[in-house]
Amino acid sequence: MPLFWKPYKSEVTQFIEELKAKKPTLEAEQRAGRGLLWDRQIDREAQAEYLAARVPQQPYVYQTHGK
Repeated sequence: MPLFWKPYKSEVTQFIEELKAKKPTLEAEQRAGRGLLWDRQIDREAQAEYLAARVPQQPYVYQTHGK
């Protein structure tokens, strides 16, 4: 390995590193945004009701129930 060799960084990695350097609060903002939509407690009772009310789909959805 030559002395002037440096590890490869893709353009995407360089872009993300520059973005994080310009805006150091970016990761915290992303975590806060994720918390708004995804990191929530599941209401087990409501989930059980949704599953109990589910109607099974017929094998061929376009088939009619004619005689």
